[in-house]
Amino acid sequence: MEINKLIDHTYLKAFGTKKEIDTLLEEAIKYHFKSVCIQPCFVKYAAEKLVNTGVLVCTVIGFPLGTNTTETKVFETLNAIANGADEIDMVINIGEMKAANYDYIKNEVDSVVKAAGGNTVKVIIETCYLTKAEIAKVSTIIGSTQATFIKTSTGFGTAGATVEDVKIMKENGNGKAVKAAGGVRTREDLDAMVAAGATRIGTSNGVTLMQDGIGSEY
Repeated sequence: MEINKLIDHTYLKAFGTKKEIDTLLEEAIKYHFKSVCIQPCFVKYAAEKLVNTGVLVCTVIGFPLGTNTTETKVFETLNAIANGADEIDMVINIGEMKAANYDYIKNEVDSVVKAAGGNTVKVIIETCYLTKAEIAKVSTIIGSTQATFIKTSTGFGTAGATVEDVKIMKENGNGKAVKAAGGVRTREDLDAMVAAGATRIGTSNGVTLMQDGIGSEY
């Protein structure tokens, strides 16, 4: 697989305007990235701009804290799909995971997957707030759902993806794909995440990664 097709080209800053989104979209089209990952308010605009480009529109749900109610996450998902989102990156309720309320986590993932209507769902577990045992457990829970990916991080926590955490997610996720996000800035970072088992990379440094590794494949 070519590097560009691993990358969700990301802009999620709170102060972003259409100017920054336009730049992101232009870069995504130029480098043929797998998707752009953007805030929900920009989904409709991006979907219209990316028609017939082959670049998918990914957005975030319950972002960045994951503390929205399940019902709110479902509404956000339905709204995002209606506006043209192809992929959904949802944040779990991290507090419920820490409290070992595993049925809650499974239910909210199942609910968002149902709302997504067959579109790709990536479940953000925010690894920096979990123990290694919790990362393994939540990966097992997600592995029992119809979600497509387990994702490491929002990029808004205290740390991002690590090789060790990606390996744990891959080993315990019942075949689910893994997305590494947060702190993947160099070609060496990307190579390490892919070697650990990641098949999607969330990064705001997609252009740099392409310039560092242009022409390379996995």
